[in-house]
Formats: sequence, structure tokens, C-alpha cells
Amino acid sequence: MSELINVNHRRVKTNGIWIHVAEQGTGPLVLLLHGFPETWYSWRHQITFLANNGYHVVAPDLRGYGDSESPLNPDSYSVIHLVGDLIGLLDHFGEQQVFVVGHDWGAIAGWYLSLFRPDRVKALVNLSAPYFQRSRTSGVVDYFRELFGDGCYVYQFQEPGRAERAFARYDYLTVMKKFLLLTKTDYLVAPPEMEIIDYLETPSVLPKWITEEELQVYADKFQESGFTGPLNYYRAMNLNWELLAPWQGSKITVPTKFIIGDKDIGFESIGTREYVTGDVFKRFVPNLEVVIIDGHHFIQQEKAQEVSDEILSFLRKFTMD
Repeated sequence: MSELINVNHRRVKTNGIWIHVAEQGTGPLVLLLHGFPETWYSWRHQITFLANNGYHVVAPDLRGYGDSESPLNPDSYSVIHLVGDLIGLLDHFGEQQVFVVGHDWGAIAGWYLSLFRPDRVKALVNLSAPYFQRSRTSGVVDYFRELFGDGCYVYQFQEPGRAERAFARYDYLTVMKKFLLLTKTDYLVAPPEMEIIDYLETPSVLPKWITEEELQVYADKFQESGFTGPLNYYRAMNLNWELLAPWQGSKITVPTKFIIGDKDIGFESIGTREYVTGDVFKRFVPNLEVVIIDGHHFIQQEKAQEVSDEILSFLRKFTMD
């Protein structure tokens, strides 16, 4: 882990809670936002790469994760809270406009930061989680349950304590392996009467892009902080649907590059490919460039250099402005 020697760590008070950030470099600010179940560490390859190319890189542990505070109430994990945390970080660093790079739930935070406060985002690079327009008729969880049934992971994560109890049947390293090394390409739906964590396989051989030591970094951190904070993001999904009503029909006008792996969860099976390459996505995000690369869900780790190059090439278009 020598590439992380010069990364500085500190905690910043924002939006009423303490957020831990890892930072490196000087220059225009780039905010790197991780997903589930990760921490700032998921950007270990990009942090130093971008810092070496002239950027001030800040990778927070999002609320509920790692060394950041974890409010107890699931309602404290709405996208309004997440964006509030990010605005507080930008103010702390004294930056009016920043570059934002997000993956998974971090991409969702990036989408809504760009929707609510386009004045604060110079350009956006999002990975793996496309922007979907809010449904006019039903909350997200109801939609997923209708589509996939009770075995859908989003539905299983709703009940407080349920997924935590299921995860606890395994050691933390095994939980990390089940999620981060995921190669299933269909949407994550467990068979009847089975928990999603039991359905996910534990690979016996690690892929070349991650080491046991790196996986242990995640495992150790989740052993300290637990999974309730991260799972609360899912438990706030129906609340998000209610809160987002005022933005119904709004467009994200920030210049955006969207990167996704061709073997990501549901990319082929539930129409994600058609959506991200079709007209509807571009209708809601008109200033959009889509890049599809060979890879799975945790693409910034699996294809670290390719993703780093894609991020840098996009940021450079706007750095001289």
C-alpha cells in the first residue's frame, strides 16, 4: 500500500456531523465519493494518480461509513443529508466549484449534488449507477419489490437489523469478498426464503486486481463501524422519493461522463445498456458522455488505470476554464 504514504487524514465538521476525509495533492479540488460497501479506500488508485496530475483530491468516508459519524436514525441518510454533507465539505475547503467523481451510492450523491446545486459542480464523472428520473407513482422500494419480489436485496435491506443479523453469520473478510468480488451479472435477487448474503458466493481465488491485504483493510474498518450506517442508505430510499417531488422533471445540466462495466449487475438483464445508450438518459442529463468498459461493478478498482485515465481526460477538458 505504498501508494498511500502521502495521503493525509483528518475529520471535518459538516452538516452537524464529523466526516473523515483522505486527501492528497494541490490544485483544483476533486471530490471522490465511494459506494456500498466501501470507504474512501476504494479510490486508493485514483487518489495518487489524480494528485500526481495536478489535482487536490479529497475522498471522504460518507456518513455512516468508516471513520465518519454514523447517525442512528435511518431518515438521516436521505439524499438531502448527503448533499448537505458535501456542500459543507466544499465550504470547508473554500471552493466554490469542484469536480465530483462518484461510484454506486457515491454516484447517487453526485447526481443529486449536481441536480440541487449545479453552481457548485464544474463537471461530474459517475460510475456504475445511472441517473433515473423519479417515478411519479410509487416509491423506489415498492418498484423493486414489484419487479423482483421479496428476494431483491433492496427489499431485504429495508427492515432494521435483518441484513445485519444475516451478515453476522460470516466474518467481515468473507462479507467483503462476497460483495467486492461479485461477478453475478443478473440483478441481485435471492431465491425464496434465502438472505442475499447467503446467496452471494465467496470466491476461492482472488482476482488479480485486489489482494487479501486490501480486502482486510475494508474488513477491519467495517468491524469497527458496522453495517447499519451503510444499510440506512437503502432504508431512506422511500423517504428520498417523497423528498424529491419538487425536482420532478428537472434535468442535470452539469457536464457529465458516465462510466459503467459491461458486466455490471443487471447491465444486460434489466435493460441498463439500452437505457444508458438511449435517448431517455440523455434527456435527463443532456450534457452527457457514456463510456462502457470491460468490467464488473467495482470498476474503479478492477480496471483502476483505465478508469483513472477516463476521469483525468474528462477533468482536463474543464481544468483550464
